[in-house]
Amino acid sequence: MKIVFLERTTVTTGDMDLTPFDALGEVEYCESYDKDKMRDAAKDADVLILNKTVVDKAFFDACPNLKCICLLATGYNNIDLVTARERGVAVCNVPGYSTDAVAQLVFGFMLQLAVSLPQYQKSTRDGVWCSSTRSTYLSWEMHELAGKTLGIVGYGAIGRKVAQIGHAFGMNILVHTRTVREDGIAEFASLDEVLTRADFLSLHCPLTEQTKGLIGKQELAMMKPTAFLINTSRGAVVEEQALADALNDGIIAGAGIDVLETEPMDSSCPYRTAKNCLVTPHIAWAATEARARLLVEVAENIRAFASGKRRNRVD
Repeated sequence: MKIVFLERTTVTTGDMDLTPFDALGEVEYCESYDKDKMRDAAKDADVLILNKTVVDKAFFDACPNLKCICLLATGYNNIDLVTARERGVAVCNVPGYSTDAVAQLVFGFMLQLAVSLPQYQKSTRDGVWCSSTRSTYLSWEMHELAGKTLGIVGYGAIGRKVAQIGHAFGMNILVHTRTVREDGIAEFASLDEVLTRADFLSLHCPLTEQTKGLIGKQELAMMKPTAFLINTSRGAVVEEQALADALNDGIIAGAGIDVLETEPMDSSCPYRTAKNCLVTPHIAWAATEARARLLVEVAENIRAFASGKRRNRVD
């Protein structure tokens, strides 16, 4: 069985053990991120391991031996599942491996925004405190999370974890989701109600035709001017220019963004110059422990496929 591992450097800088894959077949690594070169590397593969590579009909056409795609991710919107089913290609993801890591970054954003941490850190490094005649200075507002309303859109494993942590902080949890799961923590409401009541809005829905552009100019205008938006789901769930405009115009107070519609970031991305916008390079999932779990799960998915068992199949 020939295994082609694309996008290895998205999951390891040399700090992860990849030797378990050697026992599963002949493994070839492709370090290029050029689409044509990746397609050429994959042409003889029985199994593809990949992260964000778009596998469309043309990619399938170039890989006649392909039998299984194993994602280094939970989301699979980059795979043409219709063609996968037509060709009999199994598609496996890894659910749940990054739940704790993503929820942790959500609160990393929330805590920084709540206490104006980036502003205070920069001012201190710039010497403002050194030149101050006072023991402290209060140049930017700080707020407690306790008593604030945390709005969550999407209530899968990550959304529920965020709710649990928010509850522990003493926050009021307000959720919009297609599937209501009563848990004694959350109050469930329409999207409009979540938007108007939330002090912090955290997005945890998959990218679908229904959720693309879910948060745009109209939705942002419904939010409190003191509210913060956190997006660790998929970039296209939010209209980027609309959010940047809302931040620059004071429609909302700030944002924490880990995902973009186009990755890597284009130099023209409006978030680069937006006010009070914290941006990270799609790292919410990438804690060391989460990446180690991910690789173990991918190896298990391949092992299960080779033995004729269904495991984490999304096709």
